[in-house]
Amino acid sequence: MLELKGIHFQPSTAEEPVLQGVDLKATSGKPILVAGTSGSGKTTLIEIISGLANPQEGKIFWKQKPLKAHQRRSLCGVVFQFPERYFLGLTVLQELRVGHKRLSEESQSKALKEVGLSRIDLRQPPEQLSGGQQRRLAVAVQLLRKPSILLLDEPTAGVDWSVRNEILELIAKIAKEQILIVVTHEPELFQNLFSSGYVLQQGKLKPMTTLS
Repeated sequence: MLELKGIHFQPSTAEEPVLQGVDLKATSGKPILVAGTSGSGKTTLIEIISGLANPQEGKIFWKQKPLKAHQRRSLCGVVFQFPERYFLGLTVLQELRVGHKRLSEESQSKALKEVGLSRIDLRQPPEQLSGGQQRRLAVAVQLLRKPSILLLDEPTAGVDWSVRNEILELIAKIAKEQILIVVTHEPELFQNLFSSGYVLQQGKLKPMTTLS
């Protein structure tokens, strides 16, 4: 179980904290949705959970043990908004192998199959993929790291309706297998996947009883 207790964060350039005493619990098989407007602190929350930033107050626990930033980075996989901007490989195959000294063909085939890209041409540049394929590839890259916690930042942003449906289907699949936290400004798109979630507003994380 992942648990956040009293997380507080205020950027040096901000007049007010973006996170104020945030508490959150997440367990495998029970995906969590965090909704909020642009600038509400959703991405900051993901950065803190994943160890890319540290809270000024509060602690983060994994199985009741406090975590340092490097431990959180090992546990978490992150797919940020517009992940295509972060691709490093010149080909799909190179992108899959980033960070791996050795990667078996079986492992990469399994990851691609899981995200629905089993027939993709591994020799083509990631930039030539469709928007939906790029999102799926970014998820496959993280799944190859075998994270205990998967964090998705605005996974449906900037794509058309057909691609959104592809992404939602993928999220529904992987949500059953690990801890999953999705942040979005479009909570209504997820009403069939999440029975409830949270709203991040004025630095506070508040439960919402419905997504409709």
